[in-house]
Amino acid sequence: MIKCNFPLPLKLVLMAFFLLSFCSSCSYKQNQAFLERKDANAPITGFTGNVQVYKIKPQDILQVRNLQSIKYIVDDVPAGAGAGTGASSPGGGAAAAGQSYEVAEDGTVALPVIGRVKVDGLSRLEAANKIQDLYGKDLIKNPIIDVKIINLKVTVLGEVRRPGNYQLIKDNASLIDMLGEAGGITDKGNEKHVKVVRGGIVNPQIIELDLSDVASLSSPAMIMQNNDVVYIEQNKKSLRNEKLQNFSTLIQPILLLLNSALIITTIK
Repeated sequence: MIKCNFPLPLKLVLMAFFLLSFCSSCSYKQNQAFLERKDANAPITGFTGNVQVYKIKPQDILQVRNLQSIKYIVDDVPAGAGAGTGASSPGGGAAAAGQSYEVAEDGTVALPVIGRVKVDGLSRLEAANKIQDLYGKDLIKNPIIDVKIINLKVTVLGEVRRPGNYQLIKDNASLIDMLGEAGGITDKGNEKHVKVVRGGIVNPQIIELDLSDVASLSSPAMIMQNNDVVYIEQNKKSLRNEKLQNFSTLIQPILLLLNSALIITTIK
């Protein structure tokens, strides 16, 4: 058996080196664990569910505008009225942007002149048609009512240029649309392993998509739903570079200690 009789200072430095290297490796793996688990229950690589049209719920915020005339949608609304009574959308420009109205707990929305309208359980288009019929009876000639649900959102995280929350206003907005809003995938991103977390806390489902595969672009899973979370992983090259950089940052003080220990042992 070969015995290594290192001086005590050198032994301490070497022990510290191996311990710190091990801890660094563990910490690195933990930092990369988010949405990257490969157990049997998480992620699925396909999506067989149907794309469901969003149905309006209480506390949703509707933006309503008449494309023919803004009368009864903007002009007749008292200035400074709150949401649900015809408040203008943030940022001004009410005539162009329409008014925002909150859906009450009973599923109705209070609109100028016509009063409360039941919209709970309706799609955006169904609500627009219903409101259009009500305004068209006696108030507005040939109205064209447009309704948007402006509180829906998608969260984009990971290797994109502008991570954050983005409004889901457009019908059938795709993953590509959301990535475009977020500035696109960075050079560090892995477009082959894009994850979409769907279903919220109650019934989370992780869907894996390969954006380098043209066939996947037609998958129903590409259509975004309210509260989807999109996560772009780092690619392997970026992971290697980051690990090397972390190791280099860690090794510098270790080398300094090692050099000091060698100097001390040489002096003795």
